Amino acid sequence: MKVSRNKLVWGVVAAVLVLGVAGFFVFKGTRPTGKQFNAIHPSRGTIRVSISTTGAVEPLNRVKIQSSVGGRIEEILVEEGRLVKKGAVLAMLSSTERAALLDAAKLQGKSEQSYWENVYKKTAVIAPMDGQVIVRSVDPGQTVTTSDSLFVLSDRLIVKAFVDETDIGRVKIGQKALIGLDAYPDIRVTGAVEHIFYESHLQNNVNIYNVDIIPDRIPNVFRSGMSANIKIIVQEKNGALLLPISAVQNRNGKTFVRQKSDNTEKGRKYTKVETGIQDGSNIEILDGLTESSFVLIPDTTFVLPKNKAGANPFSPQQRRSKP
Repeated sequence: MKVSRNKLVWGVVAAVLVLGVAGFFVFKGTRPTGKQFNAIHPSRGTIRVSISTTGAVEPLNRVKIQSSVGGRIEEILVEEGRLVKKGAVLAMLSSTERAALLDAAKLQGKSEQSYWENVYKKTAVIAPMDGQVIVRSVDPGQTVTTSDSLFVLSDRLIVKAFVDETDIGRVKIGQKALIGLDAYPDIRVTGAVEHIFYESHLQNNVNIYNVDIIPDRIPNVFRSGMSANIKIIVQEKNGALLLPISAVQNRNGKTFVRQKSDNTEKGRKYTKVETGIQDGSNIEILDGLTESSFVLIPDTTFVLPKNKAGANPFSPQQRRSKP
């Protein structure tokens, strides 16, 4: 049985209209009927204003150690991660002349080799400072020159934060910092700002200043080059009177909060308050409220209304009894 094109088109149009009307009623039935409020007390707590940025774990002083003579590495006495004192022997090597002489003596027998080993001593590679071996670039038997790096020493690891020029004006020497590692998100270390660089560098078309942060402790998992997340504490107050930011309104340069009132038509009034610092969720109240005050904040929960007017006309309806 064939259906005419006009009938088919009108059937599609009718179906679309029906679905649109149903959607309108469903949407209308889910809209909140009025603004609701919850009453809360201000609370005492700690509030912090911080600058969040990224950075990297780096050595405070990084010293590259080279040999005073070219030759062959005979012995390595330290491994990566070893803590060494100034003057400690890191490696022993034979100069180019000694290595050639010993190789020739070896062909003449052990006694000849032993003689020249005692006469022509090895050259020691000495640690120039106290620190930790963070790089070992050579192995025994390797030939090196005076320009080759044998080891790298670090006196201690720090965190270098990358601060945007719009925030650098709020960073001061001695400010506290919280440090986290991308590789170990459960580890948190405190520290302090030790140095702010005077010269910026351009990164993604933004001027960035490096800020050295000295950790209070160095966990064993810290490694040079690790990415870090840093919060520099610009301002901190303990025992501050706090409210959620949503409880405060600004009108004509003045700050107000809502409170209950039996003398107004809507059952609430606006009280002027003086505010202080704020973080991402709370704001400090300096004057106008106490811990016993009740403050109204908007109820942001969304609840579907009961099936009254505006209910879905296509949902099953309860059959009414005949009069």
